[in-house]
Amino acid sequence: MNARALIALAVADFRERVRRPAYAATLLAAVGLACLAVPSAASHWTILDVGGYRGVYTSAWIGTATALAGALWLTTGGFYVVRDAIGRDERTGVGRLLAATSLSTPAYLLGKFLSNFLVLASMAGVLALTAPLMQLARGESFAVDPVALLVPFAVMTLPPLALTAAAAVLFETVPLLRSGVGNVVWFGVSMAFMMAGQGPHAPLGGFGVRQAADSMRVAMADQGISVRSRDFSLGLTMVDEPLRTFRWDGFTPDGAFLGGRLLFFVLALALALLPALWFGRFDPARRLLGAPAEGVQAGSAHGAAAAAEGAQAAGSAHGAAGPAAAEPQVPALFGGVPASAARRGRAFPFWRLLAGELRILAQGVSRWWWLAAAAVTVAGFVTPEPTMLLPVAWIWPVLIWSRLGTQRVEHGLDGLLGAYPTPSRGLLAEWAAGVVFTAVTGVAPLVRMAVAADWPGVGAWTGGAILVPSLALALGVACRTHRVFQVVYLVVWYLAVNGVAAVDYMGVVRSGGSPAGLSALAVAAVALLLVGVALAVRTARHATR
Repeated sequence: MNARALIALAVADFRERVRRPAYAATLLAAVGLACLAVPSAASHWTILDVGGYRGVYTSAWIGTATALAGALWLTTGGFYVVRDAIGRDERTGVGRLLAATSLSTPAYLLGKFLSNFLVLASMAGVLALTAPLMQLARGESFAVDPVALLVPFAVMTLPPLALTAAAAVLFETVPLLRSGVGNVVWFGVSMAFMMAGQGPHAPLGGFGVRQAADSMRVAMADQGISVRSRDFSLGLTMVDEPLRTFRWDGFTPDGAFLGGRLLFFVLALALALLPALWFGRFDPARRLLGAPAEGVQAGSAHGAAAAAEGAQAAGSAHGAAGPAAAEPQVPALFGGVPASAARRGRAFPFWRLLAGELRILAQGVSRWWWLAAAAVTVAGFVTPEPTMLLPVAWIWPVLIWSRLGTQRVEHGLDGLLGAYPTPSRGLLAEWAAGVVFTAVTGVAPLVRMAVAADWPGVGAWTGGAILVPSLALALGVACRTHRVFQVVYLVVWYLAVNGVAAVDYMGVVRSGGSPAGLSALAVAAVALLLVGVALAVRTARHATR
């Protein structure tokens, strides 16, 4: 396959993906990040802090701050935008068509890598275009230097994005990582890389933080300002006072640093081509990609059967929707439930629906998962601080929560379940099942806080127990994929665990022994609003059938 055909394949795939809503959403988030990277002079929020100082908003400072912020965001969030390229080819049958051509396995993997990189690079390009606009908007310097603005993107943002693009290819060819487990694994990997990439001994120069920080300290010393190397902070933080300013005209990358940048691309290329050793090119006889498309684990292959059972429950609850002359049994697809049992189910339709939704939600979960959840619960009863293990208890089920609102679509039962006349009952039962599941996984901190009469903590816990399944259901119903919730929840959870009180939905950020975050009523109100959004979306879809 020649280079022109390879590029054409990558560009065609790129064009298809930039039309998706997820791409637009990530671009909007990137633009918002650019605004955060260049806050107003009086802001108490910052992304780049050098010992209580920031640079005057010149092209050099804004280009560097925006490039570093983009590298952090797109390395983590961009992965979730590009990671489904191979899976989509498998689902649509395009993969088999390509496998029937002269396209080799390495060429196919390379095309997907290039496509991933083009998508991520285009997002970085939007950030680069936003940077001069932010410089002019802040008004501290109107001398726009294109070189000083763009060089940081070339040497700080693009190299890590190449690794992200290659990792997306690798994850899609490893059965376990293809599933929702891969989303969680990547979040942990990207967080570790984010921290290691900012250190003084970051591999291959990391994000380039050390080179920029050294240059800034030299410029500050020339202006009579002394800061330590550990005073350099990259990441969204809140400061007590607005940052003071110093003049910085950028840094000139040396040969060793540029060599490390090139090694990023070499390593990314090797990582993208590595799956050629086992990738089966969609050949059913070599089905090494035979893991479930996006389940919690291999056991979630039973999800379709569980969804069928949920349809049975829904059918019983909405018995009036069926013909007047009921059949003696529900069809065999639904397990052959006797008519007498169906009549008994009508007496308590919601509870029957709730029981069915709980079974669906927990279907296929490994016994090892339950053992780990039990261990976390037991540890929650013996830890000195009741809320110490709550973040662990409420991150462990993230892949199960992400099933809310999505299983009927992902298992092909949306049309069947959508035939019932009142979708609200099923949706509310699904939401209630999520609330019950959330409460069970976090029961230990609740009991401890209740025994200690920590009623503000109990209130915060209650708000969180309602919010998490509400967020999962709303995103699942609206986006019809579990991946969006997994990404959004991981980010919110990470911020809460790192002490950002503004998004603390669990009550783990404390001040004077009481929750310092949002009030429990505010969290509950947001949760109920999300349930209303999910109900409105599903009702609108039902009405258009």
